[in-house]
Amino acid sequence: MLARNWISAWRGLWLALLLSAALTAHSAAAAEPNWPELTGRVVDDAGLLSGSQRGELDAKLSQLESATGTQLVVVTVTSLQGLEIEEYGVGLGRHWGIGQVGKNNGALLIVAPNERAVRIEVGYGLEDVLTDAVSASIIQTDILPAFRAGRMGEGIVAGTNSILAALNGDYTPSQWNEAARGETQPPTQPGEVPFPFWVVPLIFVAFWLAIVILVNRARRRGGPWRSSGWTSGSSFGSFGSSGSSGGFSGGGGSFGGGGSTGRW
Repeated sequence: MLARNWISAWRGLWLALLLSAALTAHSAAAAEPNWPELTGRVVDDAGLLSGSQRGELDAKLSQLESATGTQLVVVTVTSLQGLEIEEYGVGLGRHWGIGQVGKNNGALLIVAPNERAVRIEVGYGLEDVLTDAVSASIIQTDILPAFRAGRMGEGIVAGTNSILAALNGDYTPSQWNEAARGETQPPTQPGEVPFPFWVVPLIFVAFWLAIVILVNRARRRGGPWRSSGWTSGSSFGSFGSSGSSGGFSGGGGSFGGGGSTGRW
């Protein structure tokens, strides 16, 4: 009797998780962000840069692509539309398709002044060069000090220059993160094996992602989950490359969440 009750309970939980994941995927489909248009290598929708700064950055980014094929885009936005900047960065990078197909050698410097957030989003192919630690160092030492002083344009230019240096192998990360660490966790007592409670939400997340992927595949095949205007199951799904009216477009690269975020 007890075993039968447990089986019924697990079935109920499974059905509840399935329904929850399906409803979440459908809700996400209805809330696709209104991505900004890729008008060039510098997309200053928030108006943080002067004309000369935009021209300077565009010339350097164009030279980078001509010499190496790497695409770096600087973008400022007026709103993250309720998303975390990490989620927004992956979605925008994939939507624009920054970087080359197969090489995924694209990167974004994203500034959201209203949310007081900045992020360096790094494509798969550049994660070994523009590492999370390098990205964090650039944000903390080159960008945020200028932002906190109200010099937004200067911070963006300084950060872009450091990203370019890192891509060329000429950047040395600062030790800001080493000094800020300070705190250490007490060591585990001999013989003590703590229960990995983090496994429980991880299992749920893995299940949710599996449902999202299945829904996304069904939608692409014209199944009952198809909804107009949506090409991915979530903000971390696969976005198509967007065209540009400014003579510049992404090459079909993709992103996986590498990079770093800062706030001021």
